[in-house]
Amino acid sequence: MPLDFTAIDFETANSSPASACSVGLVRVRGGEVVATAGWLIRPPAGHDDFQEWNVRIHGIRSEDVRTAASWSEQFGRLCAFAGADVLVAHNAGFDLNVLRRASEVTGDLCPPYRSLCSLQVARKTYDLDSYRLPMAASAAGFAEFSHHDALADARACAEIVIDAARRWGAADVDALAQLLGLRVTNAPVPRVSTPADTAVAVAAVSPVSVAVA
Repeated sequence: MPLDFTAIDFETANSSPASACSVGLVRVRGGEVVATAGWLIRPPAGHDDFQEWNVRIHGIRSEDVRTAASWSEQFGRLCAFAGADVLVAHNAGFDLNVLRRASEVTGDLCPPYRSLCSLQVARKTYDLDSYRLPMAASAAGFAEFSHHDALADARACAEIVIDAARRWGAADVDALAQLLGLRVTNAPVPRVSTPADTAVAVAAVSPVSVAVA
């Protein structure tokens, strides 16, 4: 199997994991970045208060997302980009929780994505004082990027896993995880109640083609 995965990063409006206000996505095929995408998101109602602390981190304000697609409106696009890939993120528990929680509060069916944490990969691969994304990405040879820009962070995450796979001689994400004593996590399979829901779930994890980066 080749080194194929999608790196993902979310920024949130506040402390609620359902408050996604931006997403970045980077598709990797055969250890090479082949496509990227990123956009603003209007957080779900009740989770759409932009807290000052979060704004200071990523610079996104409520007025910036006023005309952006809602979570539900953009969710199909996100799932179409990710296809059936393993999702890779730095502190993957956070980003996968954003996926699940935002989908829960909007009633959207989230596919049962598998995931690998690039933070854990970095800790097993590099000897650093800090394994925060900028430091880990620099060790991977990706030093200059706009931290807390969702697309830039997703690209940095992708570069960490690509570099780690090269260093460890891993052919794919599962082999890399095994070599490092990590695991590719499996999300709980969502309950599907109707044939229509089943069709949505299957379509959401079916790969599609997009423009090459």
